[in-house]
Amino acid sequence: MGQILRRENIAEFVRNLQKSGKTVVATNGCFDILHVGHVRYLQKSKSFGDYLIVLLNSDKSVRLIKGEGRPINNENDRAEILTALNCVDYVVLFDETSPRDLLDEIKPDVYTKGADYNMETLPEADIMKKNGTKVEFIDFVPGKSTTNTISKIKE
Repeated sequence: MGQILRRENIAEFVRNLQKSGKTVVATNGCFDILHVGHVRYLQKSKSFGDYLIVLLNSDKSVRLIKGEGRPINNENDRAEILTALNCVDYVVLFDETSPRDLLDEIKPDVYTKGADYNMETLPEADIMKKNGTKVEFIDFVPGKSTTNTISKIKE
């Protein structure tokens, strides 16, 4: 079972893992209503290294990105659900709409993002290049999204 870590401690924590020869993978997202697309994405992310850290948008940042009425599940519930997955080692909450600053602090070995991005459209690309972080793009599971799930519930 994974752990929820405080943002203040994460950079030093990651550095210690890397010093011990471990590969640290980071990804980010809202992960509001967990579905099979999320699970497969996180499992694939974990396959690129020894430890997977999920940078989780806080409730504040989800509202800024998705609008009022979101998230459906609060940040503590979302974090706890994520840590229950075998593929997730650590979860760290962040308040910004983008994980750029946090990624620059922790400097993961690998960063994963959905395949709807590429290096030209990835907002964090400059940080990844500067820090020598490898970027892996992961295909989505067709038709699986939180938005689709919410639409089905409303129907």
